[in-house]
Amino acid sequence: MPMEQGVAPDGGGEPQVRPVARPGEADAAVRPSMRTRTVEEFDTTSAEERQAAERAGQTAQAGGQGRSLGRTIASLGDPARPGLWIETPLVSAAGRGRVIFPSNGKAVELDLIPIDAPRGAGSRMSLAAFRVIEAPLTDLPEVEVYSE
Repeated sequence: MPMEQGVAPDGGGEPQVRPVARPGEADAAVRPSMRTRTVEEFDTTSAEERQAAERAGQTAQAGGQGRSLGRTIASLGDPARPGLWIETPLVSAAGRGRVIFPSNGKAVELDLIPIDAPRGAGSRMSLAAFRVIEAPLTDLPEVEVYSE
């Protein structure tokens, strides 16, 4: 998982757990500006990063690598959150994996991030991942999820 947990007081005496970026991580992930309006502006991953994630996903798929975790309905996650990731109840711990869009066979390697929800609750996927697998941004595509 790209974040560690840090403790921050909430002013009420009880500490709250807050995500804390790892050293150097803030430089690697560029967030869009407040004036961002288009898909291209929101997706701060480079074309090279998207191509590398697609190649890795396709290679893993062709080689039958990884363990199938099942299918999930993916909605678009926070478009301002950079990177290639899926938040899903199909995993209980953060890790690497891939998503395949069965409608066209496109695959992408990405971060698997657990969410506290029933397995059938659906998932949230990054804008960059949606773009790599060429899933319509306004749809709720069903995707296959694999762990490394």
